[in-house]
Amino acid sequence: MLNRIFPIVGLVICLAVGGASQQKEIRHVPVKATSPALGHEMYTAYCAVCHGVDGRGRGPAADALKVPPPDLTMLARKNGGTYPSDHVRSAIEGDLRLAAHGSKEMPVWGSLFWQMSQGHSSEVQLRVTNLNRYIESLQAK
Repeated sequence: MLNRIFPIVGLVICLAVGGASQQKEIRHVPVKATSPALGHEMYTAYCAVCHGVDGRGRGPAADALKVPPPDLTMLARKNGGTYPSDHVRSAIEGDLRLAAHGSKEMPVWGSLFWQMSQGHSSEVQLRVTNLNRYIESLQAK
């Protein structure tokens, strides 16, 4: 099942060359399923293109977004020292309307995870939980 390509969108960064200037643009591509047990693998596959491998919001696609992605390493610090797990879960699942995501540039991973798991809610929750835990591990000390 994990080697299957799903007809759902992901983001990649491309350079559109027009004359002497180069402009980055976001293209939607099929997303490959990752292991629901590996938060780091999911983060690298689904989040790092915008948020950066280190979570600081400087991924290769960041410059092409209308609003820069947030620095995920500062979530706890900005929340009085407590990691906002419920808030992050809601963002991953697509339940939040975040100004930083403008016109929903961030894919709604909850519905994409649902498609990947073929409707198995326990797998969807495992994905969201493990991705959330990985983002928590990125918090600045």
